[in-house]
Amino acid sequence: VPRDLAPWATAYRVFAAWTADGTWQRVHDVLRGRVRERGGRCPQPSAAVLDSQSVKTCEGGERVGYDAGKRVRGRKRHVLVDTLGLVLGVAVSSASVQDRPGARRLLAGIRARFPRLGLVWVDGGYVNSKDATLVDWARRQENVEIVAVPRNADVAGFRVLPRRWVVERTFGWLTRCRRLTRDYERKTAHAEAMIQFAMIRLMAARLADEHIEPRGPIETEAARRLTEDHND
Repeated sequence: VPRDLAPWATAYRVFAAWTADGTWQRVHDVLRGRVRERGGRCPQPSAAVLDSQSVKTCEGGERVGYDAGKRVRGRKRHVLVDTLGLVLGVAVSSASVQDRPGARRLLAGIRARFPRLGLVWVDGGYVNSKDATLVDWARRQENVEIVAVPRNADVAGFRVLPRRWVVERTFGWLTRCRRLTRDYERKTAHAEAMIQFAMIRLMAARLADEHIEPRGPIETEAARRLTEDHND
């Protein structure tokens, strides 16, 4: 370990303090607005994409459970992103928490933070014929329309879905950070701060013009689709 780094206790104390007082959140929000402006967008988004990701935990701590669908014991990251894939909100819960309750926690008060936001794309797990309460709640409480982008059951294997691929790419950005391949935190507030920190690093690199050329067919296709979305 380089000797010029701060002692562990000092670094952790600053990280915990900045998490508690919202410093990471404020820095993250300012950078997101600047990245959107540089891309020719309004700082305030009008549409977003919502999804969740279950990850294993390496420590104990609060809110650890089992996701029976994904067969993962750990925590679940509920993430709301704009159409560029930039994080608008994140909520970390036990992996046993279903998508709809997690979405309610994430979307509660969202219009106060993003007054222009009126449309949220989700997958079919958030909206189904047996339980449409999330759609009604979002429309009534937050004046937000939730639209499901269903998967084609007739197509086997992986398929890139309109709009939903944006949040999947964001999950890819996050898991490239070794600290986020698993949940190493004992507190969910610190887990959320780590996601904000990863996005701060990514957005700062963009604003510094550290361009990375896409590699391989998957990244090339993602870059092509992003260009198409910008032109629409």
